[in-house]
Amino acid sequence: MTIKTMQRWLGTLLLAVGALLAVPAHADEYDDTIAIFRKAEESGKFFKNAYGYAVFPTIGKGGIGIGGAYGKGRVYEKGKVIGDTSMTQLSVGFQLGGQGFSQIIFFENAEALKLFTKGDFEFGAEASAVAITLGASAKAGSSGASAGASAVPDKAKVVGAYNRGMAVFTVVKGGLMYEATLAGQKFSFTKR
Repeated sequence: MTIKTMQRWLGTLLLAVGALLAVPAHADEYDDTIAIFRKAEESGKFFKNAYGYAVFPTIGKGGIGIGGAYGKGRVYEKGKVIGDTSMTQLSVGFQLGGQGFSQIIFFENAEALKLFTKGDFEFGAEASAVAITLGASAKAGSSGASAGASAVPDKAKVVGAYNRGMAVFTVVKGGLMYEATLAGQKFSFTKR
């Protein structure tokens, strides 16, 4: 496959993902996503002591050699919405397909929340393997680490711990993606 063909496929895939994400998330979608993470065995425990969290109801990800991801979310401090956030990701490496997932980032304390909301924030390397709706992922970066797996949202099983004040959990919503990439998630924040 030539680079031009790969670029065309990627462009088409990213347009399709973008079209799905163009529909603005409604309040119930955020509440529903938070409820999924509250029900999950390990992530549910974080709600009791977390200073705040950022929740992304849907992040769309796709790629053929070169990939990208995008999602919009909200940031909460002590249970109250304080702003909006967006996540972008560019990855290069062996990857093929697309997937949708939900993500939550817990902040252990005010310092971790401040780090996330003070400007452009970025996580480091990511590795994941996804097959249809069953997913397994592991994240490691400069500011946090986590792992997660899910077959359906209500049965999400996640394992994570605070690392530098943050813990990240994901629930696969659907899709098929195979990848072995290094990619950074970048976040922006707008205060309400």
